[in-house]
Amino acid sequence: MTNITVLLADDHTVVRQGLRLLLEAEPDIKIAGEAGTGRQAVQLAQTLKPDVVVMDIAMPLLNGLEATRQIIKQVPSTRVLILSSYSDDDYVHQLTEAGAAGYLLKQAAVTDLIKAIREAKKGRAFFSPAISKRLMDQYRQTLLKGVLVRKRIDRLSSRETEVLQLIAEGRLNKQIAGELNLSIKTIEKHRQQLMNKLGIHDIAGLTRYAISKGIIETSPAAKRQGRGGSTAGGADRGKAS
Repeated sequence: MTNITVLLADDHTVVRQGLRLLLEAEPDIKIAGEAGTGRQAVQLAQTLKPDVVVMDIAMPLLNGLEATRQIIKQVPSTRVLILSSYSDDDYVHQLTEAGAAGYLLKQAAVTDLIKAIREAKKGRAFFSPAISKRLMDQYRQTLLKGVLVRKRIDRLSSRETEVLQLIAEGRLNKQIAGELNLSIKTIEKHRQQLMNKLGIHDIAGLTRYAISKGIIETSPAAKRQGRGGSTAGGADRGKAS
């Protein structure tokens, strides 16, 4: 029996460990590696070239949507399955358009994930039943009305989405420039463009938007306050410069 190599990408160690134990109990599935950030997932996909990547959406440094786009572009032989607690239709559409082989909710049964991995290896798509039903309903409406029925998606470029995530994670322009190997002036341009597209001109608003879309799970300030840490410097980050 040929092994299906799988890369697990989730920022929660306990989730990756649980998935590893469950999936490696299957005779035809082998875990090739684990990634805790979106950037690490892209790097490991390039190195390991797994058959399937099981990807969460809310990943630090690079969210699951952008990581999926980069993996599919750079390692076309690898299939990406989304496993997330978010079922937002916008993300389902965007990830499908990005080339994801399927989309499952974390509440799904393990048997569904195993089946999805095997289907992805065969080049087929697999969606959680609830998501599949919504997609079919939308497709029927499209056929009946002759127009595409879907909510408007705020179209950000891949780079703008990366910048949005890093802003929402509390990075300053200089730090973002260093992370992306770009000039501060270029970062300022991307920042202004994404603010104009979204109609949001303050950091708090951008952070709330990123959380609502599953790009990040919670605000860095909330995490620091939850740990009793200082939030000094937040005033600088709050300026939409």
